[in-house]
Amino acid sequence: MTNKNYSKTPANPEKSCKTRGSNLRVHFKNTRETAMALKGMFLERAKSYLWNVLKHRECIPFRRFHGGVGRTGQAAVFGTTQGRWPKKSVEHVLSLLKNAEANAEAKGLNVKQLKIVHVQVQRAQQQRRRTYRAHGRINPYMCSPSTVEFILSEIDAAVPMPKAVAPKTRMEKAL
Repeated sequence: MTNKNYSKTPANPEKSCKTRGSNLRVHFKNTRETAMALKGMFLERAKSYLWNVLKHRECIPFRRFHGGVGRTGQAAVFGTTQGRWPKKSVEHVLSLLKNAEANAEAKGLNVKQLKIVHVQVQRAQQQRRRTYRAHGRINPYMCSPSTVEFILSEIDAAVPMPKAVAPKTRMEKAL
């Protein structure tokens, strides 16, 4: 059974959980950068990373929508120079990750092994307001909400690499 609301189905639906937030009143560009910074992280690390962003210990690297974004030394960890600490986006994404964790627990998955395998942020429909200008003019005052979806999958524990076997010499091969 496929869910038409999600853009992708997980490779192993029994070991995956999903979460989605639609029409969130949070800036699309900030939310996109926040969500993409989490892709490939384990759930516990992603949550601690977002808490560090709220405390200004780590930043969100801005890679695509970086026009006018200031530089910070914290972005050097990600191989870029520009970064910010978008509070509202981080709070919304953190609530979605908490929801994903609850979905995983309800499904009986191991939360410690959940990895964020799919992230998608889309522009939602803009909402219209108006601002009143000089000389009786009226200009649009729009917001840029976003729709966010995450898919987390349970990753099996890493198998240790076997000890390297010394290559046989020519004499040993001949025997």
